[in-house]
Amino acid sequence: MPRILLHICCAPCAIYPASVLRGEGAEIHGFFYNPHIQPWQEFDRRLKTLEAYAQAEKIPLILRPDYDPTTFFRQVAFRETSRCIYCYSLRLDAAARTAKKSRFDAFTTTLLYSKQQKHELVVSLAKEASLKYSIPFYYRDFREGWKEGQAKARNLGIYRQQYCGCVYSEMERFCGPNSKKQMLPT
Repeated sequence: MPRILLHICCAPCAIYPASVLRGEGAEIHGFFYNPHIQPWQEFDRRLKTLEAYAQAEKIPLILRPDYDPTTFFRQVAFRETSRCIYCYSLRLDAAARTAKKSRFDAFTTTLLYSKQQKHELVVSLAKEASLKYSIPFYYRDFREGWKEGQAKARNLGIYRQQYCGCVYSEMERFCGPNSKKQMLPT
């Protein structure tokens, strides 16, 4: 039975991949590392939701509850349109490093589940991290289970966020991808 470290961005995105991996006979451990999520309340809510889901499903978790938006902003300043490269790379690198250090057989990510993510970029960066740390990257296109996973999350009453995580994705979600509007409190 292979041991796979599953990088998890949030509980709703973990439902389908965890089910598939377990169905294939893998022993999975979740890995939460998402220091880009803003604001703090959103970060905390996603983390607590994942902890409750993982406990209910008996998924062991490795948590890195780092909250470091300052570093994120410094890395993407003046490169906001290509911020996903940094964000994905940061998290996939940490997942590969943790998988290698903890002697997992492979790593993968729930970023491969969301239809909102840049799938090919995620795959490319995961392969780079795999080579860097000499740990296999388990590729699977989990997007096929998007509707199933979202329906299960709704049925379970699991908090489902409305944006990827960073403040830029929040602005795009609520103001539109090409909007120049500034987000002001109402």
